[in-house]
Amino acid sequence: MNFHEKKYIATANEIDEYNHVNNVVYVKWMQEVSADHWTLLIKDIPKPDYVWFVIRHEIDYKQQGALGDEITVKTWVGETAGIKSVRHFEMRRGATLLVKSQTTFCLLDAKTQKPKRVTKEITNLLLGKK
Repeated sequence: MNFHEKKYIATANEIDEYNHVNNVVYVKWMQEVSADHWTLLIKDIPKPDYVWFVIRHEIDYKQQGALGDEITVKTWVGETAGIKSVRHFEMRRGATLLVKSQTTFCLLDAKTQKPKRVTKEITNLLLGKK
């Protein structure tokens, strides 16, 4: 499996009125880490003729992050079929699981913005296969 990770330190502007990392911050981190991973995966492709759009987020908040916590966001691609691909996330403070989530993306043709079937080449790219 092709994993990608990024570490964050929870800052004061990311903390809500309950002194926890705001839920929206986790979604922002998911977006950033998935974009970073995608950029790495397509580094050898001049400009793909397709784009991904989010169609669903599912988020389970298990524990709370707090100011100053170092939180590792880990992502990987799961089931990919038809026009959809599921990306998984885990966010941890050390060994403690804070958030477990997945995002479903729809593949679109970059020019027409219409759904496009995921090819074997794209699936291999997502899974880090050559």
